[in-house]
Amino acid sequence: MKTLQENKSMGRGWLLGFTLALLGAPAAWAAPQIQAINMSQQAGVDVVRIELSEPLAAVPTGFTIQSPPRVAIDLPGVGNAMGHNAIELNQGNLRSANVAQAGDRARVVLNLRQASNYQARLDGNALVISLGSGGAQQAQQAPGEPVHFAQSLNAAPQALRDIDFRRGAEGTGRVIVNLPSNQVGVDIQQQGQSLVVEFLRSSLPENLRRKIDVTDFGTPVQMITTTQTGDRVRMVVEPKGNWEHSAYQSDNQFVLEVRPQKVDPNKLTQGPGFAGDKLSLNFQNIEVRALLQVIADFTNFNVVTSDTVTGSVTLRLKDVPWDQALDIIMQAKGLGLRKSGNVLWIAPKDELAAKEKLDLESKAAIAQLEPVRSQAFQLNYVKAEEIAKSLNGQATGTSASSSSSSSSGTKILSARGSVFFEPRTNQLFVSDIPSKLEEIQAMIAKIDVPVRQVLIEARIVEANDKFGRSLGVKLGANDLRGQQGGIPGYSVGGGNYVTIGGNYNGVGSQTNQGVTANYNNTQFINLPANVSSDSFSGGTAAQIALSLFSATANRFLNLELSALESDGKGKVVSSPRIITADQVKAVIEQGEELPYQVATASGATSIAFRKANLKLEVTPQITPEGSVILNVDVNKDSRGTLTPQGYAINTKHAQTQVLVENGGTVVIGGIYTQDEGETVNKVPLLGDVPLLGNLFKNKVRTSSKTELLIFLTPKVVSERTAVR
Repeated sequence: MKTLQENKSMGRGWLLGFTLALLGAPAAWAAPQIQAINMSQQAGVDVVRIELSEPLAAVPTGFTIQSPPRVAIDLPGVGNAMGHNAIELNQGNLRSANVAQAGDRARVVLNLRQASNYQARLDGNALVISLGSGGAQQAQQAPGEPVHFAQSLNAAPQALRDIDFRRGAEGTGRVIVNLPSNQVGVDIQQQGQSLVVEFLRSSLPENLRRKIDVTDFGTPVQMITTTQTGDRVRMVVEPKGNWEHSAYQSDNQFVLEVRPQKVDPNKLTQGPGFAGDKLSLNFQNIEVRALLQVIADFTNFNVVTSDTVTGSVTLRLKDVPWDQALDIIMQAKGLGLRKSGNVLWIAPKDELAAKEKLDLESKAAIAQLEPVRSQAFQLNYVKAEEIAKSLNGQATGTSASSSSSSSSGTKILSARGSVFFEPRTNQLFVSDIPSKLEEIQAMIAKIDVPVRQVLIEARIVEANDKFGRSLGVKLGANDLRGQQGGIPGYSVGGGNYVTIGGNYNGVGSQTNQGVTANYNNTQFINLPANVSSDSFSGGTAAQIALSLFSATANRFLNLELSALESDGKGKVVSSPRIITADQVKAVIEQGEELPYQVATASGATSIAFRKANLKLEVTPQITPEGSVILNVDVNKDSRGTLTPQGYAINTKHAQTQVLVENGGTVVIGGIYTQDEGETVNKVPLLGDVPLLGNLFKNKVRTSSKTELLIFLTPKVVSERTAVR
């Protein structure tokens, strides 16, 4: 039991604690409390008035959100005394207001109808927020109007430290300016096709007053010109094409990004790769952990920050996607990110790398201690020997029995694994840790599949068209008066006989000579139709003859006309076809082998053979979308003319690579030749006489056309078929 003295001591301690609580209570009661939120319109501007129980020490910070349009104001050390968290206003651009309490901090979120900027000021115990209209914001950011990126807080001009340019991802041009401090004001405006950036109350060293040609970087930015204008530094950035820009500042570094505008018909809003909701942030020397908490409150992700994340940052962002803002913060502070579901773990990159290394070392240690088990794999389409070589990383060899065998590639088995194969049953036996066995099983499931086959049909069409026309004449005369005892006459011609009525003997009733008398040939013009060309195909010319004679005077005049016209057409169709597996070369040929003699090293001769055949050599490759890539080599050879050394070979050859859709037909090549000729044989001078000159000449006209076409049709065979 407690004594009376102990009870008295306890009573005095309780009284002292109660007195201290009463003395400390006014300090707690003095913390500002939100009492009311009212909304009014003044000169067309929406004004939100947040009534507080106590005045604030400074204007609180906040940020804006583009989608959904919101304005968030953070009130540190402020509580909510309204008794409710949601207020429906529905006036002007403001829909409602929400108050969220987290520890000793309150956040007021203004839900807007359209995106808007804001200005905050203190008015006694109230915080007054003036909302700009959506149209005013658009007008502020319209080309030609300045956008006040950051206000100038420095009293005296400060010199810029450096100006640099770099190429970012996806062809983005990044103009990087190192500022002397984070107090320098910046204005950005677009003038025509140029961007003008002005650094207020700043000076430019002589070594930075220059033009920078950055055309070779392959970005929209072509030229950067920096000059000193009064008490400010003026930078003109000249891009080309369709582009868009954004700017951000991290501590003393200002970055202007100019990126090519990408048009995606499936996106409602065009822009670069970042897809988060846009927000605007303006913080001076805010702790990185607090800034990450702001982004976590804005998104639906849970952010876990490592205890080693420290430091502060000055950040100004305007209408930047939240994921890009997070990337900028992590780059500025050397942080990394790991995502697991909707949880983001943020820590220094070295810490993340050390943890991943530790995890990998733990897995490697477990693999060294984990028991080994064996598993058999029945292979259907692939040889077990090839899989065994692949598991051991062997390029050659006939067996793969253990992990100690030599290898020339990447080994899939672990250091404790082994494999051997049974060719008779085409089985594979693997001994390794369970994780490796699962990996091997997944690999075999993808490899041990039937190979698709392709049926390739080729059509080689050879067409020829020949035409020939030939005209000729024979003219002769003779005087036979000397045969009757008269005065001998003239005689012309060669060693042939006179042709009268198709006979070689003279006709007695016409010449008054005996039937056995023979006479010399009377042809002194012998230019018959010439049908020796290939265009006439061995035809014989038609002939018509006329003989004029005088029985009393024994004089003869012979005239023979000959003519031939030949027209021929032909077509040869060769259609080889073959079926083969995907990415396996196939050859099919038909023809003959022609012998010829060759000399040996000893001086003797031997017989060699040369092929004159039809050959199709093809290697198909089936693409993922179902088309077929063909490596084709086609020969169409035939026996040619006979020479003293043997037969010549007429060759027709095509070799190419072509992409054809499944079942489609493509013409891979063609050869077209046309030979035309015209020959005139005539007697000089006499053959040039109009009309009568045709009796002293012959004409030959030939025309030959040949054409070769090669057609290919690949078909992917889904099941086993035969070439029909």
